[in-house]
Amino acid sequence: MLNLSDEQVLALAPDDSSRKSGKDLANPAKWVSKGVNEQALWGECQGSGSKPYQTQIDINDMAFKCSCPSRKFPCKHGLGLMLLYSRQSNSFTDTAPPAWVSEWLAKRAEKEEKKAVAAANPKAPDPKAQAKRLEARSQKVQDGIAELTQWLKDMVRNGIMDLPEKDQHFFENISRRMIDAQAPGLANMLKELSEISFYQEGWQSPFLEQLARIYLVTKGFENIEQLPEPLRQDLRSLIGFTVSQDELKEQPGISDSWLILGKQTTEEDRLITDRYWLYGQQTKRKALVLQFYMRNQGLPPLTLVPGTCIQAEVAFYPSAAPLRAVIRQHSTISLQPAFTGYSNWEEVMVAQTEISEVLPCYNDQVYTINNITPVFHQSQWWLQDSQMQLMPVKKGFKEIWKLLAISGGQSMPMAVIGKGTSYEPIGIWKQQEYNIL
Repeated sequence: MLNLSDEQVLALAPDDSSRKSGKDLANPAKWVSKGVNEQALWGECQGSGSKPYQTQIDINDMAFKCSCPSRKFPCKHGLGLMLLYSRQSNSFTDTAPPAWVSEWLAKRAEKEEKKAVAAANPKAPDPKAQAKRLEARSQKVQDGIAELTQWLKDMVRNGIMDLPEKDQHFFENISRRMIDAQAPGLANMLKELSEISFYQEGWQSPFLEQLARIYLVTKGFENIEQLPEPLRQDLRSLIGFTVSQDELKEQPGISDSWLILGKQTTEEDRLITDRYWLYGQQTKRKALVLQFYMRNQGLPPLTLVPGTCIQAEVAFYPSAAPLRAVIRQHSTISLQPAFTGYSNWEEVMVAQTEISEVLPCYNDQVYTINNITPVFHQSQWWLQDSQMQLMPVKKGFKEIWKLLAISGGQSMPMAVIGKGTSYEPIGIWKQQEYNIL
């Protein structure tokens, strides 16, 4: 049965306004009826119209539907209903669902059955046509990389001190060229380069670091045939080549009880990206599950609740240091997420060195570290371990006061995301209970 805290429910909200409206609707007076069973949660919320909005939630797959006109998922009514249940579960009638809920659940079950049948009988692609398309794209990428390499070299020759005077087209033009060259990964890396603030003291260091990272990826792709296969896969991914789902299904899966450490959501041009960070309780494996969907164009493919545990089979994308993964099967389970992790920052640095030895261009990682204390020093926040070693908190971290309120400024086991010398806390263990930030 669904058993979530307010923080876990609100972590599902698509934005701050939905979060606020959901809190307002977590009021019994707003609901004409409400019910629950082992599969669903439902209720009718009286709005401004004559008919109440019908809100329903599949609590096994965490899917939402509401008759309100909002295109947000979940909408404020779904959030309000879940918040109300988390606070006053005894006020919900445990009974058979009404027809409008049963019909929705039946359609969902039918849709899932069709998906399973299609997955069991996939259409085999034409290998010759597939190879031809791949060859044509690789040539486009190589041509684009040749232009990008020249652009990078010209920038270094001319020096970077006059970059603050450049207009936005300086970076936009080369980024668009990478899109034309079918290398969206490189375009994103260039976008990150352009977003570094030239008016912040010390901007040269992160700028040159990202510049070197882009150059390393381009040179790696030029010499890809000389590299081991796992690293080839990483470079293709960084460039923007995708791994087919059929190919991924052939990878062996890892079954475990996975703790959902946190969720990060970003949006650009109505494309929403969800990042779920997972930690295997038995295998000690970490996983990053990415999903992409357009705002106002249907439900997200997957909804996981930070702070909960799922029993799942996870398949990792091919990589020299596997992290990104897909969830094949999962079900929410009742399990107290006990802490396991590194003792201090030194052990984290050792782990990062091991990753960089096989994958020099790695992205953010997730770590669980014991006895971390938030401290304020030299006009910024730091994370201090048991050996008094300090690591800076990522600039712009908004939940520092929530972290202080939960921890009371004391040392506690913590989950963080980052790499190098910048980390963002996403959760802490307090009295053996995991709290999301």
